[in-house]
Amino acid sequence: MIGTVLSSRYRLEAKLGSGGMSTVYLARDETLDRPVAVKVMHREMSEQADQLQRFRGEARAVAKLSHPNVVAVIDAGEDGGHPYIVFEYVEGETLKQRIARLGGLEVQEAVAYAIEIGRGLTIAHSRQMVHRDVKPQNVLIDPDGRAKLTDFGISRQLEQDGLTATGRVLGTTDYVAPEQALGRGVDPRSDIYALGVVLYEMLTGEVPFHADSQVGVAMKHVNEELPDVQRRRPEISAAVALVVERATTKDPEERYQRIEEMIEDLETALEVEAARAGSTTGEATSVLEAVPPPQRKLSARARWSWAGIIALLFVAGGTLLAVQLISSGEVGGGGGGPKEGAEIAIRSATDFDPEGTGGEHAEELEFATDGDPTGTAWTTENYEQADFGKEGVGIYFEAAQPVAATTLELRTPDPGWEFEVYADNEPADSLEGWQRVATAATAQERTEVELDTGGEGFRYYLVWATTPAETDDGYGASVSDARLFG
Repeated sequence: MIGTVLSSRYRLEAKLGSGGMSTVYLARDETLDRPVAVKVMHREMSEQADQLQRFRGEARAVAKLSHPNVVAVIDAGEDGGHPYIVFEYVEGETLKQRIARLGGLEVQEAVAYAIEIGRGLTIAHSRQMVHRDVKPQNVLIDPDGRAKLTDFGISRQLEQDGLTATGRVLGTTDYVAPEQALGRGVDPRSDIYALGVVLYEMLTGEVPFHADSQVGVAMKHVNEELPDVQRRRPEISAAVALVVERATTKDPEERYQRIEEMIEDLETALEVEAARAGSTTGEATSVLEAVPPPQRKLSARARWSWAGIIALLFVAGGTLLAVQLISSGEVGGGGGGPKEGAEIAIRSATDFDPEGTGGEHAEELEFATDGDPTGTAWTTENYEQADFGKEGVGIYFEAAQPVAATTLELRTPDPGWEFEVYADNEPADSLEGWQRVATAATAQERTEVELDTGGEGFRYYLVWATTPAETDDGYGASVSDARLFG
């Protein structure tokens, strides 16, 4: 179709790309004498009523969106049996091409692009629209370095069943959310998952899963945890790693519930990365400058002073300040105890084995509070039978000050062991000296337990394992991450 003039206005000059539904051309708007991008639907697809309706729906949907991080729709029409959509022409490269050319991107640049893609999704989600195909191929980088989201071809209006309803799997499986891979209903959290995978790829230079088929990749998104991004890219901060982890949680209920929440944590992570580097560069500078000062988690001085960030970056027990910021939205410090719902800083962890002889892997205690919920863990000793042969074993955590904690969150790589929670202000040598604040619970990969302290503040909180789970080496219990909330 090169040389074709659509509607006596748009002269097609070169092919930019092609997909299963349409081809995109660089064209000249002869009325306004400017370059544009024209997406022309394949003739065989335009003969299918449902595909034609989807194509026209894209034009109507994207025409409602006006945002610096979304490629704008200029016009739409049909000529000679060729339905088409006219977009602004973004000179540059796709994010996928940039990753292929450079490999893993600079951390600040990757986070900045994720923020901009998220901002583009914000306007779509506010219009009750789910993109459903967020991937680097659908992100254009303009000459100024700005990321622009495009190709809403399979987007879905939430208030309609539409043409991409439950039961149909559309999208690229390298980035597909588990619920989408299973053909279930999608919502903005599906886009959040995809953006988390895109961030992972920007940081590591490759997608997280590989298989012999697209179905195989999709099933890995359903059944396998993403590889630890910090193992692939050790220099990234815990703040960035936690955003990837939360965004790509399998259960939509445990992900960010709104894209704005993810953007806020990404902005905090960008500040942390800038502070570690001592400055920002490129697109990261303009992205960070666009964050209103009241929303910034670090003061200007701390953000740019390496000496200041050293003092702030590590809180008690080796937990990064970034973990505190991402988890609770609060900066550490101050008196009077934590705000309601805020995370409580854990100062230390201690193994508790009152009926044992040598303790329970004291050398691993730091792994229970190191802010790495998937890569490391404190474990009990290995037991040969499906009980501890005694009343139980445990681990207790010391808060920075006596607090009335309301929730304990535990992560474990060995789900199935049972436990209770106790509290005390002076850790007793036997269980009788502790006050029980939560009855029996079964540890899942992630477990939240409500605590009943009666409003009394305690300094120590004990996780008391009563029944072990079967592990690769016998029976036992483990904690890969523990967090307290007030």
